[in-house]
Amino acid sequence: MRPDQHCSSLEQTFSKKLDAIIADCCEGNLQNGLAVGYSGGLDSTVLLDLAINYCRRTKISLHAFHVHHGLSPNADAWLDHCQALCVTGAVSFHAERIQVSRDSGDGVEASARKGRYEALGRMAKDTGIPLILAAHHQDDQAETLLLQLLRGSGVAGMSGMDVCHRAPNLFGHDQVMLGRPLLSEKRATLEAYASQRGLRYIEDESNTDQRYLRNAIRHSVMPVLETLSPGYSERIARSATHFQAAQDLMLEVAQQDFAGCSVDTGLGILAMRELSPARRDNLFRHWFSRAGVRMPTTSRLKEMQSQLFEGREDARITVHHDTVAIHRYKNIVYLSAQNAGMAEQDQLQEFVWEGQDHIHFPEFAGRLYFDVAEHGLDASWLKQQALTMHLRRGGERLKLAENRPTRDMKSHYQSLQIPFWQRERLPYISVGRDLLFAAGVGMQSRFCQSELAVGISLRWVFD
Repeated sequence: MRPDQHCSSLEQTFSKKLDAIIADCCEGNLQNGLAVGYSGGLDSTVLLDLAINYCRRTKISLHAFHVHHGLSPNADAWLDHCQALCVTGAVSFHAERIQVSRDSGDGVEASARKGRYEALGRMAKDTGIPLILAAHHQDDQAETLLLQLLRGSGVAGMSGMDVCHRAPNLFGHDQVMLGRPLLSEKRATLEAYASQRGLRYIEDESNTDQRYLRNAIRHSVMPVLETLSPGYSERIARSATHFQAAQDLMLEVAQQDFAGCSVDTGLGILAMRELSPARRDNLFRHWFSRAGVRMPTTSRLKEMQSQLFEGREDARITVHHDTVAIHRYKNIVYLSAQNAGMAEQDQLQEFVWEGQDHIHFPEFAGRLYFDVAEHGLDASWLKQQALTMHLRRGGERLKLAENRPTRDMKSHYQSLQIPFWQRERLPYISVGRDLLFAAGVGMQSRFCQSELAVGISLRWVFD
């Protein structure tokens, strides 16, 4: 194939792929345009060039998003290079500088990737762009599968990269799609296109640093594989589609099991016991995925289930993982955010009500509402009181109505079936030493009156 024919072929393939992405993933809604993640390297430069031609023809505005990681001494020069090429190509250029942690437990590569996608997500949100194009290609797909294989990943990890998907865990929100119109193309095809078009691109010196596993695979492993089995990357990429089909099937089963095991806002122990171990693992991973939680290792997942399923029926069981706590209560397993542990000075907050409909207490992660009620606290009296919000101190007692007995808080919580982990977070309102209100339970009856000009009922809502 002549070089000019090669360029024409790639342009036609790109146009068809991008048409499909826009139709399938964005429903054709690109009134604010689309964006290219543009680092200035070979792959993203080819992608930008193809996108420029496509957007000129289709009358779609094009944006380039550049992330300055600050890891290379050449990072400033790369930013200037990218901006200059965008000016030449009449592309709207956006850049954001980020700080990459060099000492995080995830490593520099993972930290840079996380920071990069979050920055892209912010730029997309600021500009109203619904679609970001990434320059991943077939060789990247093969590298990804080899990496995941070395990490011992399951079916989800071995599914590789999708042509198009919504990635809220990457971008920080779900208002943008990630599209990969070059995913079926080889790196050699992009190199030939760049040469024919005379494209100028930068060379990131870190791409040759084989201390990074992906680079070691790219430079030391993949050339050997190409010698042993020419065209291997295409076949590995094809394997990714098989894994994706298997993952879709596992997702379908997980959704059915989730519906069958759901009780209240959790999952029923008895129903889950009826599932095979593999289906139960699949269900838990689906549950964590819905909550945006990092997947546990196989051994960690087995340990979690051992504690949740084998503990005494009356035991209070809480297992911590990533940003969540998993609780077992009355044969139901619940998921909640982990309590950060409030500093001692923040466990007590004094305030005065000045007539507003609610007050936000960020230290207690919620809002106290003052609702108008026929039976409640006298509004004029309440405004004169020095109120205190605090957590449970022990010994609090509450009488909800004059014809009901005074009970300790444990009795109230048990009768209302408030789970044990929620009790630790529910705040109290006191006037001096007198308890006025307990969140989730109610108000002290002796402070309440009927037929008031303006009665106030207190109500607590977590953020």
